[in-house]
Amino acid sequence: MSSVVYREVEAKSALNAVKGMPFDWSLNPYVGCPHACRYCFARAYNARYRDRDVGDAFDKNVEIKSNFVERLRVDLGRNPQGSVAIGTATDPYQPIEGKYQLTRRCLEALVDHPMPTSIVTKGPLVVRDIDVLQKLDEKTEVTVYFSVPCVDEEIVRKTEPGTAPPRQRLRALRMLREAGLDAAVLCMPVLPGISDSEESLDAAARAASEAGATAFRHRPLKIDAEIQQYYYDFLATEFPVMVPRYAALYRGGAYPTKDYERELEERIRRVRARYEFRERPARPARPAASETVQLQLAI
Repeated sequence: MSSVVYREVEAKSALNAVKGMPFDWSLNPYVGCPHACRYCFARAYNARYRDRDVGDAFDKNVEIKSNFVERLRVDLGRNPQGSVAIGTATDPYQPIEGKYQLTRRCLEALVDHPMPTSIVTKGPLVVRDIDVLQKLDEKTEVTVYFSVPCVDEEIVRKTEPGTAPPRQRLRALRMLREAGLDAAVLCMPVLPGISDSEESLDAAARAASEAGATAFRHRPLKIDAEIQQYYYDFLATEFPVMVPRYAALYRGGAYPTKDYERELEERIRRVRARYEFRERPARPARPAASETVQLQLAI
């Protein structure tokens, strides 16, 4: 794999308003990702909104939003309401984060202006920030979701060639749980014919449970129109026997058939029932800032 080209750019803003999702804002300090996950939905975003190639232009050209933390503090100063998700379009703990620490500094900004926060990552580097996550967790709800679609290292090498091995991600998850933080596994996307067997799903669920994951969630692969050719070319190279099955399952669209989704749901239900995933209990509601001041005055 050729080397990644990094380029500093300036962001006009940091918080992006989101509709129709379980969070209200998204936050992405980087554009592009050397994890090179063949199925990554963010490739489609790269093509749709940035008019860029869905292949190397995403994997090997990463933009670093050098002023991102300053823009975030401006945005937070406007007192936005709702929850924020970090890492919706690119991994916030990809390798370059070790140098720039943009994600860590974003978390520090959120400690000063707390919002319920979720993080999605494949990067074990997140353990570096346990101290900041704990500070934020004292003020609001924080959950770190580790993307672990599969624990078969041979499959992972082909489908996610630039990522840390799944066992390293799960080791990081355990460290977060031991630090008292909420950490869960996203077994997604489940790849038809590649990682969707009951044996594969069971191995992932067992490993997640043993690491202490508080939840195990799944979703089947979505193939956006912009990445269809790219993904089918990948299949033809690495899993050629799967090409006819995908043609039948997806029928040229973005989603697999409803029958497949029902079968996968039942498979996941059986697998999840074999293992323990204890969601962290909801904590008592915190008083609003004005209520806190009034309470202090009363005391």
